[in-house]
Amino acid sequence: MPLNSVGGIEIEKEAVSKAPIDVGKAIVTTAGTLPCKYVIHAPTMKQPAMRIGVENVKLATKAAFALGVKLNLKSIAIPGMGTGVGGVPINDATRAIVKIAKEFEDKFEKIILIDRNDEMIKSFHQFLK
Repeated sequence: MPLNSVGGIEIEKEAVSKAPIDVGKAIVTTAGTLPCKYVIHAPTMKQPAMRIGVENVKLATKAAFALGVKLNLKSIAIPGMGTGVGGVPINDATRAIVKIAKEFEDKFEKIILIDRNDEMIKSFHQFLK
């Protein structure tokens, strides 16, 4: 389910107005109707639907966390990234995301690793053990 169908079209409109966003950079938008303050957008691809390597996942994850720090967020939710059309194997993406989350854990009261894909969620659980 696309973010704009859950949080409202204003999220997409605001993000598009700030495009393009380079891999390794992140921008923030309002959260629309989502129950949070902001949505951080950190792309893993230069162009839609392109295959990527795990390095792009690392760059996007670091950018999202760094922006969260800059915004003085107390909590942040990070989804699995790059494993869909990007083609990064789930365990590789998970390993990268968890490693970076641990580097930022002292900057937030709560870090939530989240996804809609059950395999990604299981992978997060495995790597957090």
